[in-house]
Amino acid sequence: MSAITSDAEPGLRERKKAATRQALHEAAVRLLMEHGPEKLTVEAIADEAGVSRRTFSNYFANKDEALFHGEVTRMRQLAAMLRSRPAEEAPWAALCAAAEDFCRQVGELDPEWFARSRMIRAHPSLLAAQIQTFAAMERELSAEVAARLGPSETSPVRARLMSATFLVVLRVSLTIWLEHPADVHYWDLARESLAEAGRGFA
Repeated sequence: MSAITSDAEPGLRERKKAATRQALHEAAVRLLMEHGPEKLTVEAIADEAGVSRRTFSNYFANKDEALFHGEVTRMRQLAAMLRSRPAEEAPWAALCAAAEDFCRQVGELDPEWFARSRMIRAHPSLLAAQIQTFAAMERELSAEVAARLGPSETSPVRARLMSATFLVVLRVSLTIWLEHPADVHYWDLARESLAEAGRGFA
């Protein structure tokens, strides 16, 4: 009986840690939307989530990490979908297919997400932090792309360039779509943009 309890404990600990991390992220988002970026501090996020400043530091290095935790999670889901694509699929085609699978899984974006995205784009410091977050995730995608390019591609430039282009296309498509969301579905715009950008990677 004790062995069963011991085996179950790590899973429970991980779930509790994930729940605390998510609670801190949601607290950061609430504070941003209710009070603006000026009031978004580590102390305020910890208080909103009902944890200590020290507990916050166990999960995130700063307020931006807490705020953009959702973006990191989504990008890791996208990277996992890329890994699951058939091995023989060309890198750019695999990236586009993974993005389409991801958009299909996410479904319709909720109004709160719209409002948050617009607020981030209205504040240069938040936008810079978001871009930095995507730059970090670019390296993870690059590793997956490099594996698909194979050992004959000795330079890391092509994999990095392809991953960076892919993320920029998604981000620019989102920016354009947020300006006119009623005119076209996001994925229709992103698909067209990816096809255009991918001509150089065919």
